[in-house]
Amino acid sequence: MKNRTLGKSNLEVSAIGLGCMSMSALYGPPADKQEMIKLIRSAHDRGVTLFDTAESYGPFINEELVGEALAPIRDHVVIATKFGFEIDQKTGERRGGTNSHPEHIKLVADACLKRLRTDHIDLFYQHRVDPNVPIEEVAGAVKDLIQAGKVKHFGLSEAGIQTIRRAHAVQEVTAVQSEYSLFWRGPEAELLPVLEELGIGFVPFSPLGAGFLTGKIDENTKFDPTDFRNNVPRFTPEARRANFALVDLVKSVAGRKGATPAQVALAWLLAQKSWIVPIPGTTKLLRLEENLGAVDLELTADDLNEINAAVSKIAITGERLPEAALKMTNR
Repeated sequence: MKNRTLGKSNLEVSAIGLGCMSMSALYGPPADKQEMIKLIRSAHDRGVTLFDTAESYGPFINEELVGEALAPIRDHVVIATKFGFEIDQKTGERRGGTNSHPEHIKLVADACLKRLRTDHIDLFYQHRVDPNVPIEEVAGAVKDLIQAGKVKHFGLSEAGIQTIRRAHAVQEVTAVQSEYSLFWRGPEAELLPVLEELGIGFVPFSPLGAGFLTGKIDENTKFDPTDFRNNVPRFTPEARRANFALVDLVKSVAGRKGATPAQVALAWLLAQKSWIVPIPGTTKLLRLEENLGAVDLELTADDLNEINAAVSKIAITGERLPEAALKMTNR
């Protein structure tokens, strides 16, 4: 496994991390806990050092899973988790909306530490920007946690560029996490240039387009009733049919390179910037190994030019998230 550094922070992590959300939430019923513990430890055995979770995944059960899985190797990994939603820390009850008031952030941090079985959080993201709390107060609260030794690095998820600048002025932002893939290239217009300017790393989630870029999903695919993709405009059968031209392109490149579509999609991301660290999620060892193989797949300048030229001619159908979720991004 190759390593990368997130921005100017000197936070070194594996070039590909592991998003753990799908093990517990949003992609159907939670997977078997013991099998997921094995999978997380297998990822570390294969060189993965960045593991991503959040209080809201479950809520809480994903953090508890990650904490148990990584406890024996805690000193050799980087754990990223997130705060920012209105969730009762005792009961796990979701109360709706966001909550990034400083006192709540500090309460969540202490609860996360217990669930993760650790004395510090390596990377603490604000999960979604809270319009009711100035970002300077949020950054200040995390700065207090860093000074107390409970947190090592500050991150933002799906934040707008002005919010990132304001936060960074109070407490250095180590990483920004947002969706980015061949299926959603929105960050390229403004976000990536600002991150490069400020020296902030980028951690793309859904780097395989929520599974679409693997080539395993078509218009006839049926998702579990609890799978969030049932509510995503981009995943209606009609949109999947229209968007399959993108999958055909990735498959074509994969066939020529002796790789899989997923590996091409991840290798393309890795080739964009040296400070980009995607975090694909999976519940299967076979897919984990496939994803990690992207690190060794070299896309030449000609390959990248071909992909970019072809993608520019494909009009993607459907929004990447439901309307309510989109309203919580780019604040």
